[in-house]
Amino acid sequence: MKIYTKQGDKGQTSLYGGLKVSKADLRIEAYGTIDEINSVIGCIVSENTIEKYNQQLIEIQNNLFCIGAELATPSDKLETQNGKSRIGKLITENETHSLENYIDEQQKNLPQLTHFILPGGGKSSAITHLSRTVCRRAERIIVRFSEIETVRPETIQYINRLSDYLFTLARTFAKENGIEETKWIPEK
Repeated sequence: MKIYTKQGDKGQTSLYGGLKVSKADLRIEAYGTIDEINSVIGCIVSENTIEKYNQQLIEIQNNLFCIGAELATPSDKLETQNGKSRIGKLITENETHSLENYIDEQQKNLPQLTHFILPGGGKSSAITHLSRTVCRRAERIIVRFSEIETVRPETIQYINRLSDYLFTLARTFAKENGIEETKWIPEK
């Protein structure tokens, strides 16, 4: 398979089903930002040495590919007659509950938040904070996109919870690596 097709040389790309849209389309921005989160999570996995978190992150990466495929598909092309997705797995509440369980488990070992914290806490933690901010941007774009095109609520919910997971994981990495979080204390 060739890497380049020259099909997008004029600023257009094809969605599932063949519809051509501008590469500046909000849909493309939405799934492109999901791809960006996935890449930053790949950086976390390559830096982190704690296997259980890498397994969680790889599970999340797979889920992000599903979300990207969903966002790349016009809503009228998502389901078949028997209610199954034409593109494969769609994110459900189950995947969001998994994120919540991971968050709850990590929070048992973290100090209670009393202040905002500055992003940092070592390389793994800092990269995870970066992925959280990309996730929040993706969420804003997807919500904006949902105002003009149908987006399943489970998708928005998952992305919202993912940013919470990434925040908690960044704190976990700081603690696991023995690095104290820097509190944000505003000047008076």
